[in-house]
Amino acid sequence: MPNDKLTIGNVEITSLSDGVLEFDLCNFFPDIPEDNWKGQEHHLTASNGVRFNLACFLIKSDGHTIAVDTGLGPKQTPETPWGELLDDLKAHGLQPEDVDMVVMTHAHRDHVGWNLISKDGKYTPTFPNAQYYLSNTDWDACHDPALIEDRFPNAPECVWPLQDLGILNLMEAGHQITSEVSTIATPGHTPGHMSLMISSQGESGLVLGDVLHNTAQIGNPDWVSRADIDPEQTRITRRELLDRLEREGIPVAAVHLARPGFGRIVRENGRRYWQAISL
Repeated sequence: MPNDKLTIGNVEITSLSDGVLEFDLCNFFPDIPEDNWKGQEHHLTASNGVRFNLACFLIKSDGHTIAVDTGLGPKQTPETPWGELLDDLKAHGLQPEDVDMVVMTHAHRDHVGWNLISKDGKYTPTFPNAQYYLSNTDWDACHDPALIEDRFPNAPECVWPLQDLGILNLMEAGHQITSEVSTIATPGHTPGHMSLMISSQGESGLVLGDVLHNTAQIGNPDWVSRADIDPEQTRITRRELLDRLEREGIPVAAVHLARPGFGRIVRENGRRYWQAISL
């Protein structure tokens, strides 16, 4: 197991994983000519694909244990390369009961899969002692008939029942999760996409959702994926956020970058790149 803890002031972030997803390059970045990747193969897998970690960042702050995103959910077959979150939680000496907040950066299927367990048409929260948090805007978006099938296919099973169970809290950007953790708007990938800013003991950190899918986008911030609902807003958000992260030297916990997903945005010879944090 890699060293998977990052400390920001009094806040501890543990990187858990639900597994991995891998896509064909041209399938995931259909608008980026394959020639544009020449010289950038180090961002890709050996088979020239795009691989994503499915991170769940566990934040300990103010006596709370907060799970940020819950992966894709249970395995469909024994060979399924995801469905590992609860096992990873157990490997860290924790149980679902230990989590008292679940924060969704957005409502896409690979971030909400372990929210609930379904049996005989009834839903129970995977994290039975937790309150769940989602942006108002993404709550509306995942109910939009024009978006559900393609963009939020598991929302009816993994997001909507949270409200009926009385454990869903809708929030705006700037919502204070704890005294040290708040949400910031990072829209584009989804309309209500949020990231989490950590401020503790004079130190800062950012838990990043899907503003980045691949390290190549750090040097090419205008490269959007097929998963981005609003490509132009995604570009604006990514450029502005990368500027800030580089300028302020803020350490990042990135959901889809290689586990554990901790790093910084740095510049060398006029080019931005991802510098993994050695723990």
